[in-house]
Amino acid sequence: MSKLQENREKVTAYRAKIEARGVTNIINGEHVPAISGETFENVSPLDNSLICTVARGDADDIDTAAQAAHDAFPAWRDMSAKKRRDILYRVADLIEEYAEELALLESLDTGQPIRFMSKAAIRGAANFRFFADRCEGARDGLSLPADNHLNYTIRTPIGPVGVITPWNTPFMLSTWKIAPALAAGCTVVHKPAELSPVTAMRLTEIMMEAGVPAGVVNVINGYGETAGKALTEHPLIKAIAFVGESQTGSYIMAQGAPTLKRVHFELGGKNPVIVFDDADLDRALDAAVFMKYSLNGERCTSSSRLFVQRGVYDDFVAKLKARVQKIKVGDPLDPATEVGPLIHTGHFDKVSSYVGIGQEEGATLAVGGETLTQFGSGNYFQPTLFTDARNDMRIAQEEIFGPFLIAIPFDTEEEALQLANDVKYGLTAYIWTRDVTRAINMAQDVEAGMVWVNSQNVRHLPAPFGGVKSSGIGRDGGDYSFDFYMETKNISIALGNHPIPKLGES
Repeated sequence: MSKLQENREKVTAYRAKIEARGVTNIINGEHVPAISGETFENVSPLDNSLICTVARGDADDIDTAAQAAHDAFPAWRDMSAKKRRDILYRVADLIEEYAEELALLESLDTGQPIRFMSKAAIRGAANFRFFADRCEGARDGLSLPADNHLNYTIRTPIGPVGVITPWNTPFMLSTWKIAPALAAGCTVVHKPAELSPVTAMRLTEIMMEAGVPAGVVNVINGYGETAGKALTEHPLIKAIAFVGESQTGSYIMAQGAPTLKRVHFELGGKNPVIVFDDADLDRALDAAVFMKYSLNGERCTSSSRLFVQRGVYDDFVAKLKARVQKIKVGDPLDPATEVGPLIHTGHFDKVSSYVGIGQEEGATLAVGGETLTQFGSGNYFQPTLFTDARNDMRIAQEEIFGPFLIAIPFDTEEEALQLANDVKYGLTAYIWTRDVTRAINMAQDVEAGMVWVNSQNVRHLPAPFGGVKSSGIGRDGGDYSFDFYMETKNISIALGNHPIPKLGES
């Protein structure tokens, strides 16, 4: 039996279980339907067939979950750090135990190739293990001695938090938010994307199996304009961690303003990869192709704009075209597949529309741009490359979020920097050069929260993750995560009889 056939048979079994019970909300440790009884349908991008029905939560469900998180908070906050650490270690162990199931369900639900989802599931376990390691030090602060006083700081968990996650690699990104919240001592109400709800329920079940107490993590499914809005406005929710589109982030900020919510946003990107003529061009080519076409191009850190120095532009683009033409599109359950179907018909239509936009703007459609029908009724889109584009074109300025790359030539270092920064986003940048001075200067001056030099995106979990401009607010990773999920308290203790000003004496 081929690995593809084996994966299909396993998915059929997993799918049958999900279909039989549907995707429920989980509140206070119990699987529950939406209070209204309403549901919505969840379909697979592989063929747009129904996977299951999903509980359609609204403000009443959010209110119940927020109250559960509020009630569970004191005990979770006050639990010994070692005990919380051990529970999070157990979560990581169980994620690894269920990794194949999680990866296959993620491919079914999102269309992401199994070659990437298998690694994403394991990365979810790594996230929990990483933050488990930091449980005991999460509340550590600083000693700040001064004349006549000892100042010291401690960190305390902020309280119940809302986590709103996107539909691209939803399992891994959920762990990236929930693990540090739990390590800090916070409780959680999780609102997953309505297009990919399956693994959010499985993650919550795994956490419950690992010993996370009832009410510490609750999951409410539903639409952003109802369940999501209610979560961002709820007075018991102290902070909102959101991963998604930039415009939605601005709505969330406005909705949370009346209750002075803390917000952490990981938003969109239109990230540059800048290739100078002195770079290792073969490695730069590998990285440019990987960072745009892996994960179906549906990733915030993808290198959407390729700037190549003019002296090597023609040769580099010729090799790029050949590579893009050979990218294997197919069933995401096939380990050989490199690009699977896009998440939803609406998103497929959006990505497809930019082909006509690019042509009308005068860029050259070098590869792709077509709907692929040989795979049936799924959302399969041919990997696309536009060349000889300009940075003021819509295809260069707007986040397309699909397997869609544009190439633009440049002449000088100054021009490359100007082009890279001339966009509203600022998440990542990728710079390819052997000139150390140039690399340092470009990395310092490019407007991005994260820069990789002579590399693709390689995450180091203690390092900060986040963007600038319209790409986000705040940082995740290591202790940077605790800056969001915890308050810093300063305590000042007098060391002697220091002078105290006197008022009211005659």
